[in-house]
Amino acid sequence: MENNQITETPTTDLKSLPKEQLTEYLEDLGLQSYRSDQVFQWLYQKGASTFEEMTNLSKDLRATLSELAEIKRIEVFNQQESKDGTIKFLFKLDDPNDYKVEAVLIPDYYSDGSINRITVCVSSQVGCMFGCSFCATGKMGYFRNLTHGEIVDQVQIINEVAEEKFGKKINNIVYMGMGEPLHNYKAVVESAKILSDPLGLEMSPRRITVSTVGLSKQIKQLADEDLGVNLAISLHAADDEKRDKIMPINESLNLEKLKEAVTYFFQRTQQPVTYEYLLFDQFNDFVEDAHKLAQITRWVPSKVNIIMYNNVAGVELKRVRENRLDQFMQALISKDVTATVRRSRGDDIDAGCGQLAIKEGQERGKSMAKDS
Repeated sequence: MENNQITETPTTDLKSLPKEQLTEYLEDLGLQSYRSDQVFQWLYQKGASTFEEMTNLSKDLRATLSELAEIKRIEVFNQQESKDGTIKFLFKLDDPNDYKVEAVLIPDYYSDGSINRITVCVSSQVGCMFGCSFCATGKMGYFRNLTHGEIVDQVQIINEVAEEKFGKKINNIVYMGMGEPLHNYKAVVESAKILSDPLGLEMSPRRITVSTVGLSKQIKQLADEDLGVNLAISLHAADDEKRDKIMPINESLNLEKLKEAVTYFFQRTQQPVTYEYLLFDQFNDFVEDAHKLAQITRWVPSKVNIIMYNNVAGVELKRVRENRLDQFMQALISKDVTATVRRSRGDDIDAGCGQLAIKEGQERGKSMAKDS
């Protein structure tokens, strides 16, 4: 009986391999280097989910790959469209735990109603470890990192929807969905490389923005990678006292350490940074806060995105009132700060900043928040 036992060889998910490892894996199977380029293109430009789709490979090669490898791909589980055209996607991961993540397509229109540009906000983790008090994702806690393939899948699938619905490809990618991108550093960097690869989605790195709550070590690593992507800092308060109250990370990585990392990033890349600043009513919206924020913008060349907060159930902080917004902006302008206001998008379907979360009775994951 023992001689009849069959040992199954585990299959390799090709989309779990960075490009260099994918090339090595295929070379070990006896493929020439140009074949690995073809496979890479099928995976990341053409969105193949089976080897049978790879029609410029021989039948024998496709059969061999089918025996030894697999192609995992996320699936759209649910899709909601806002009255302003924003579309929120709930993606089901190929995962035994049945994990899901959200991503958002954000269209921008010209005054005549025609489409201008399309931005995709992608997730990098299931949940988030960092427990920012205003963020619905942070209240979930952290479950796991996404692979670079799962990140790229979000963009591929949403790009297909954009072309079908708007007749236009996406223009910008922002890593501002669920999770802290630099906490999943390797997968985020690899996905950005794939998205900008000529055999991938051919996005300009200047159209890709990676956001972080301020992980200083990884900010420096990103500078050394020299990918050419944009860096956005989720700041949300301009002094340590207020930032400690809403962002637990600030107690270990405070503004002084952030300044050091941002300065290093600019010195290495010569790229300006963006500060994301959610404006909360009567918390961080005083003229004094604006003046402190102006001082931060002088660390390196930068701009500020003032974000109109989308109220989250169970969070005491609320969206700033218009008169206080005007007062805050005037204070920034008086200090020669380049600042724009990003209006709420998709808040009627909980697709706005800080609102992404899975609400299907999921247990709480790991978190650095004190109340976890």
